[in-house]
Amino acid sequence: MKIGKLTISDLNDLIFKNIKNSNERILSAGEVGSDCAAIEVGDEVVYLSTDPITGTSTGLGKLAININCNDIATEGVSPTGIMLTILAPPHTQKEEIALIMKEAQEEADKLGVSIIGGHTEITAAVNKTIISATSIGIGKKSDFKKRETIVAGDRLIITKGVGIEGTGIIAFEKEIELLDIFPKETIQFAKNLLDFTSVVKDGIIANKFAKGMHDVTEGGLLGALWESSCFYNLGLEISYDKIFIHQCTKEICKYFKIDPLKLISSGTMLMVVGNENSELLINELKKNGVEAFDIGVFTNSNEKVLIKNGERINISSPESDELYKVI
Repeated sequence: MKIGKLTISDLNDLIFKNIKNSNERILSAGEVGSDCAAIEVGDEVVYLSTDPITGTSTGLGKLAININCNDIATEGVSPTGIMLTILAPPHTQKEEIALIMKEAQEEADKLGVSIIGGHTEITAAVNKTIISATSIGIGKKSDFKKRETIVAGDRLIITKGVGIEGTGIIAFEKEIELLDIFPKETIQFAKNLLDFTSVVKDGIIANKFAKGMHDVTEGGLLGALWESSCFYNLGLEISYDKIFIHQCTKEICKYFKIDPLKLISSGTMLMVVGNENSELLINELKKNGVEAFDIGVFTNSNEKVLIKNGERINISSPESDELYKVI
C-alpha cells in the first residue's frame, strides 16, 4: 500500500464497511469529508477528532496541537481539551520529549486549549517519534451544522493559500539541499509557514457566515475539494487563477516537481458560504487579519472541475500526498 492516508476506495472497503453507528446520540461519525465526530449531550454537542503527526520530526508539539484543534474549528467552536500520545524510539533523549511538550504547551496556550491527558512510551515499534492526539470541543446543539443546507450555487472560500504545512516541512527537512538552490530568506520564509498552521481563528470568525468548513490536510486543496464534493453530494467548479500560492511554495514545488494543490496544507480552511454572504465572509476574515479567497462554486453536476488556462481539468480522487515524494 502507498504511504499516507488510505485512498477513498480503501477507506470505504477496509474501514467504513466494517464499522457502524449504534447510538442515537451520535450525530456525526467517521466518513469521507467529515472532520469531527459529534455526540449529542443534552442541549450541547461534544465534538471529537484525532490525528497523528507522521510526516516530519520537526515541530511535533506545535503541529500536534494545531492539526487536531483545526478539526474542531471546522464546526465553528473553540477546542476545549486535547490528549497526546507520544511513541518514541529507544534512542530518544529525555530532552527531546521535554521539547515536544514545551512546544505543545506553548501552542495550546495560544489557542486557549488544555492538554488534559495522554500517554508517553518508549518503544522499538517505531523508528522515529510519532504523536497522535485527540481533540475535544463543545458547542450548542442549535448551532450544529447540517449538510443538507449546502446547495448548488454556494461559494467555496479558502484562507491563507495552499501548501502551507507541506512547504514548511520540506523547508526544514531539506534545508541543506534547498540552500544550494534558493536564497536563505526564501527558505526562512518557507520554514516560518509552520507558524501559520492553525485555522482555529479562521473557523471561529467564519462561523457567523459559513455553512460548512473542511480542514485542508493530506491530499492538499484538491483532496479537500474532492472530499467536500462527496460529503455534500455536489459537483464543483474551481478557478485556478483564484487560488493563492505563496511564491516560496511555487518555487520549492517546482524544484521538487510536485503539485502545490496536492500538498498537505494545515493552515488552510476550506469554507462553504451562500453566494449572498461570500463577500461578507471574506471581509470579516480580512478585518481580523485572515486573508481569504473565493475560488469557486458548488454545482448540480457530478463533475469536479479545475479550470486552468481555459482548460477544464477533472479533479481526481486523492492519493498519497505530494509530501511523501520529497521526504
